[in-house]
Amino acid sequence: MTRTEKAQAVEELKGKFEGASFFYLADSSTLTVEQINNFRRLCFDKGVEVKVVKNTLAQKALESLDNDSYKPLYDVFKGPTTLLFSDTANVPAKIIKDFRAKNEIPALKAAYIDSDVFIGDDKIDALIALKSKEELIGEVIGLLQSPIRTVLGQLQSGGQTISGLLKSLEARG
Repeated sequence: MTRTEKAQAVEELKGKFEGASFFYLADSSTLTVEQINNFRRLCFDKGVEVKVVKNTLAQKALESLDNDSYKPLYDVFKGPTTLLFSDTANVPAKIIKDFRAKNEIPALKAAYIDSDVFIGDDKIDALIALKSKEELIGEVIGLLQSPIRTVLGQLQSGGQTISGLLKSLEARG
């Protein structure tokens, strides 16, 4: 790779990192060609972009962004690294866990989620538990609708009770 190609690759990665609120670093080095193709297909189907990069280029791209929240990731760039870029925080973690039901790897090296860094494969379950923006909005809407439904239900049942009471008073009279 020439110096120009390296500079171009760093700029491309820099743009990827700048535009990504969520990205994962994984080790998929011992997967067979068939397994890596299956993994890439699974990622593609879920909207996750997969890139295999040289560690030095990825680290230079992160360093050029001058963001201190990336610093814990620098130590992770050892050995083969696969980058997973996603628009949803927990999707790559779910893909890795599902894929590992039949395979030993990919192993999670680290994840960057909205300026928080998760390092180590033991964080996979915590990452899966993260809720997407859409899930959080749905929960808030559900919480807001709950009191309204309760009030409407009570009003409707109360109307039937009053109606029944009036009918029985009318029958007596």
